[in-house]
Amino acid sequence: MAETSTLNQRPASSIKLLEEMERTYKDLPMEAIVKQDILRQGIHFFPEAFQVKDPYKSKDYFIFSFDHIPLADLKDGADTKAPEEIKISGGHFGLLKTVISTRNNPNSPYKMKLKEGIPTLFLEETEIGSAEYPPIPSWYKHKTKSGKLPGEIAPVIEWGYLLYLTVFRNCQYFGKDEECAYCDINHNYRQQKGAGRPYTGVKDVEDILEVLSWVDAEDQIAKVYTLTGGSVLTNLKKKSEVDFYLQYPEAIEARFPKRWMGKLVAQAFEKEDCQKFKDAGIQIYHPNYEVWDKALFEKICPGKSSWIGYENWIRRVVDSAEVFGPENVIPNFVGGVELSEPWGFKTVAEAINSTKQGLDFFMSKGIVPRFTAWCPEPYTTLGQQAGPPLVYFCELLRAWKETFEQYGLPTPPGYGEPGPGKAVFSVSAFMDVIGYSGRN
Repeated sequence: MAETSTLNQRPASSIKLLEEMERTYKDLPMEAIVKQDILRQGIHFFPEAFQVKDPYKSKDYFIFSFDHIPLADLKDGADTKAPEEIKISGGHFGLLKTVISTRNNPNSPYKMKLKEGIPTLFLEETEIGSAEYPPIPSWYKHKTKSGKLPGEIAPVIEWGYLLYLTVFRNCQYFGKDEECAYCDINHNYRQQKGAGRPYTGVKDVEDILEVLSWVDAEDQIAKVYTLTGGSVLTNLKKKSEVDFYLQYPEAIEARFPKRWMGKLVAQAFEKEDCQKFKDAGIQIYHPNYEVWDKALFEKICPGKSSWIGYENWIRRVVDSAEVFGPENVIPNFVGGVELSEPWGFKTVAEAINSTKQGLDFFMSKGIVPRFTAWCPEPYTTLGQQAGPPLVYFCELLRAWKETFEQYGLPTPPGYGEPGPGKAVFSVSAFMDVIGYSGRN
């Protein structure tokens, strides 16, 4: 492991650091290394970076803020003009096209500027790559009968591949004694409403079907929809959690049978409830376990710990494989949160060792966890703090790739093509490393 393994050493991003990682981690594509560094540091968009010729899709804030500072503090148009994602290529490392989720951070060393009329990402004075912004789908021009815009009801991400249906934009795990410590779903809802933006808390089934009818008629890029939202502990709209979420795939699949692959991101349900979603047409299940270490799970996910419990959560993840098939159970963990202060591990080595135990546990059973890169959002319990060093993400990608290959597992379905230059999953680089054979 690289020498920057303790948390007292968190070197800022630099070309020197990236080149060091390039030499040390030859088993990882540079696209993945650079992607993780940009995700952990965010991007500072100069005002000029928004003055591009073609219209592009800006951030829909589809579930979390994924920004390093409050929305109200973003200046120079970043609050409304930042693109949902960027696709960078070329530059100092000769990158293949790499899709990366936008995380606004005016203090980031990564600067998006214009160079000869083209948005270009710089680190220090070095060009990291020219950038593309995602195109606006044709169906974004419509408005529902209820007056809602498509990006509010069924926003598209992953460069058009994924329709993201956050049908409940709050969570009933509420307050620091219940909310997951890294999560800003409730806070993001409040700041979006505070900014006067249309931001529907509970989405109407008919609105979703109306937007999907436009996608069905006009779009050939979207292949998957994700159904998700906050946890429901009692009831919502006079429905239990299972019944509330179940109404959406039942309606979607009745109207558009097998038109898109359906994915569910929800709590860890018992097998009989999982079967209901499978019968409704959901193919992929994401019962996210967030962090592997039991003590950290109890601290970082206090609501999940008290309402369901760590052992029950893990058991339910495993049991769900009997319903969906192990290759279709893809639980997420929040990469880097196990290093967060005040409860996290003190060294990268400890964090990776713990997380790798979880990877081995699940992958040995044919279940393939994926991860998102933790973004320290300001209104969460963990608040604004230094995120993990880049070496952590390199070690995590190596551990994930090695374990994945050790068990000879298939590419996770519902994520598009794998590999550098092809992956569209934008909030971590786990898809970018699949199939990469290394460099000399």
